[in-house]
Amino acid sequence: MAQSDTLTARLTELVRDRPAAAHDLVQAERYLRDWIGSLAAGGATPAGAILRDYARDRTDLEGRVFLAAALSHITESDDLHRGSITHPGCVVVPTALLLGRRNGADGRRILHAVLVGYEVMLRVGEALGPGHYEVFHNTATAGVFGSAAAAAHLLELDESGWISALGNAGTQAAGLWQFNQDATMSKHLHAGHAAQAGLRAALLAGHGFTGPAAILEGEKGFFRGFCPDPAPGRVLAPATNWKLAETSFKPYPSCRHTHPAIDAALEIRRRIRSPADAVERITSVRIWTYPAALRLTDNPAPSSSYAAKFSIQFCVATALVHGAPGLAAFEGNRLSDPRVRDVAVHSTVGVRQDLAATYPHRWGAALTVSTEAHPSLTAECNEPRGDPEAPLSSEDLDGKVVDLFAYASMGAARAEEALRASKNLPEGGPAFDLPWLDDPESLTGSA
Repeated sequence: MAQSDTLTARLTELVRDRPAAAHDLVQAERYLRDWIGSLAAGGATPAGAILRDYARDRTDLEGRVFLAAALSHITESDDLHRGSITHPGCVVVPTALLLGRRNGADGRRILHAVLVGYEVMLRVGEALGPGHYEVFHNTATAGVFGSAAAAAHLLELDESGWISALGNAGTQAAGLWQFNQDATMSKHLHAGHAAQAGLRAALLAGHGFTGPAAILEGEKGFFRGFCPDPAPGRVLAPATNWKLAETSFKPYPSCRHTHPAIDAALEIRRRIRSPADAVERITSVRIWTYPAALRLTDNPAPSSSYAAKFSIQFCVATALVHGAPGLAAFEGNRLSDPRVRDVAVHSTVGVRQDLAATYPHRWGAALTVSTEAHPSLTAECNEPRGDPEAPLSSEDLDGKVVDLFAYASMGAARAEEALRASKNLPEGGPAFDLPWLDDPESLTGSA
């Protein structure tokens, strides 16, 4: 197969010289802004403290990109693309922002790199097939391609360089779901590795280091090794816009598979006249979802903060008892709240075929709640808050970032400073510093 006939070459041709309009850059800035909040909050967690200590002396570009990507994936508040089942922001944005800053790129060029990185990551992610997601974490495996593409754009690689960058990114792809069995910290490592490996592949390509042209479809390539049921046609499928615009924001810091059920629970809570009293009389909760959500989030009695974020029962119970969950809902006394625990352990989860049929293009859930006063309260959500069909406003997004900074004890003033700098990027503003990243010791505290 000639190099020009490979999927990688054709994907490169599709995105390498694609222009970005002003409104595309404005859209990309929203995802960069969202990422900043996730980065700040991640640094204030126990896992974040370990990563910061590890990275204390690793201040080179690759080390900083690894740290930024890993930190921003800790609190489960980063964005999510449904079709590819990936979190593109935590992988693509740190590569674009930190490499762009090092190379003196202005805000427009950085945001263009974000668009390019999302495009490649999401197209590869959509081609992986459902069998891949049962074992592999798509953010980790498709993510290397997104990071490499963002870097290749900023490095202005030629076509051959792009192909080598993507080829060597793909051969470094890794990330298994086994960590979810015991709620360990590997998921954060997945994001860090994907961003760093993709960046490294592009930097090496800039020096002439070659990579396999048919990394995706080759006999010993990515699809053959990792995907029992790939859909290679998705890599080049027509799209009406940059695929970044298909990506959802997360209003709640839990696995996105739990969000449709959370929204349905919040609707039921609003219909209960006195929620604080009525939840004491809940007699049963029935949750309907799709198979992937059942497989990943069916855990009625989570034993840790991280496990609670992957428990659809805990998330629904929290929403019914306390309302919309923030980061505090998964920590401290709230994690062991007996009212939440009682509702969660008496909740059942099952698959409904109509919800399964529309996944992954729509992520839906249905809920039936019975109380002594209300024998059957039902609600359904097929467009959870934050999806492109139910978008967060710019004000909502700003509020989310401010809340994440507050969680990190960094203060509203620092949040507002970061928000202003981010919003200046589409006008060509400079790639701003992230002092709490460059100096890991400053990640917590308001100074």
